Amino acid sequence: MLAMKWIRTHAEEVQAAADGKKIKVDIAVLIQRDDERKALLQQTEEARRLRNTLSAEIGKLMQSGEPEQAEKMRAQVKQLNEQLEQKEAELALIQEEVTRLQWLVPNIVSPDTPVGLSDEDNVELRRVGEPPEFDYVAKDHVELGEMHALIDIPRGVKIGGTRSYVLKGAGLLLHRAVQQLALDLLLKHGFTPLEVPLMVREDALVNTGFFPTGRDQVYELQGQNKWLVGTSEVPLVSYYADEVIDVKEPFKLAAVSTCFRSEVGSGGRDVRGLYRVHQFAKVEQVILCAPDAVESERMLQEITGHAEELLQQLELPYRVVAVCTGDMSQKTYKQYDIETWMPSRGAYGETHSSSNLHDFQARRSNIRCLDEQGKLVYCHTLNNTAVASPRILIPLLENHQQADGSIHIPKALRPYMGGVERLILPVCEQGQEQKMMKDPR
Repeated sequence: MLAMKWIRTHAEEVQAAADGKKIKVDIAVLIQRDDERKALLQQTEEARRLRNTLSAEIGKLMQSGEPEQAEKMRAQVKQLNEQLEQKEAELALIQEEVTRLQWLVPNIVSPDTPVGLSDEDNVELRRVGEPPEFDYVAKDHVELGEMHALIDIPRGVKIGGTRSYVLKGAGLLLHRAVQQLALDLLLKHGFTPLEVPLMVREDALVNTGFFPTGRDQVYELQGQNKWLVGTSEVPLVSYYADEVIDVKEPFKLAAVSTCFRSEVGSGGRDVRGLYRVHQFAKVEQVILCAPDAVESERMLQEITGHAEELLQQLELPYRVVAVCTGDMSQKTYKQYDIETWMPSRGAYGETHSSSNLHDFQARRSNIRCLDEQGKLVYCHTLNNTAVASPRILIPLLENHQQADGSIHIPKALRPYMGGVERLILPVCEQGQEQKMMKDPR
């Protein structure tokens, strides 16, 4: 959480960030309650000091043979203890309230973050690649997936309920191929890969800023104080919790993981196909660096560039947008989203996200480093989705469909697909699984 001293001196800025991010917390109330807490703490400490003084005096009176005076003081001490017990109970309650409010206080936003209410107010920064123009009736990823026996949503729903799916045959291979391509790309850029726990304790989610505001998005394992993560950002950042690390060179971490998200509040949005599902896979990149605004901004551009490099290798048109205040989470200082062209939507759809959190996560997770003067300070943390699947399969299938029904496989993916250059429609009896063939051309 942000330090109360800092909150006090930046109250207007913090309140503006809370209002912009639609977080219901009144900073003036927080400061008032903290003032009350400090006053009550002072009264409690003074009562303890007086009690200790009287207790010492009782001992002296007993030694000097003045039991009556000692007994009077004992009555005073008893009364003080009763008052102290009441004050300590009041102090515990107000401390709990101050802590609850502090956990709700959001990160401030960068000066260049657009002000807006929703993703409709995000600001486009650049476009790369041109959306394809089809001279035939193009199909969406669900139709393509069914034609090529890549996706089975009805049986997925039968097994797991709404927003479930099954990937099979070349569908699964594509799912795995894009993940391995992303991981290999990050390895090339100096990232250390980790296999991390996907069931985490509550404090890991609190410390990384996913709780308390995002509790309804996370699946809880009842009675175990464990939760299923929606991103490996949580365990990657928590890996260094309560440690002092040397960030002369940024720590670059990557993980490939299954993720789970409840999608509460999404209502009837994006219910068709693979866009908004409960279980998916992500290749995540996390960076911990020195608490220098110039350095962490450079890291933000770098990790965003890695995601762009992947999309270019996948031969997909995309755009980068600056995320506005109303579309940002509690923890984020500055954020870019990358949206890839999805023909079935006739629009760009979010596939990647990059965030600079400054020291917000590190402060909550107690991850520190030494500055140039040898003083302990909190690190900056950043994260980016290198790729998330099966969502990335939507633009991959739809943009690369051909007039004859086949699907082009980008050159970068072919080594992970056994050299296959395109997926060709089955020509045999209904129900036979998809064939993968090398293009003879």
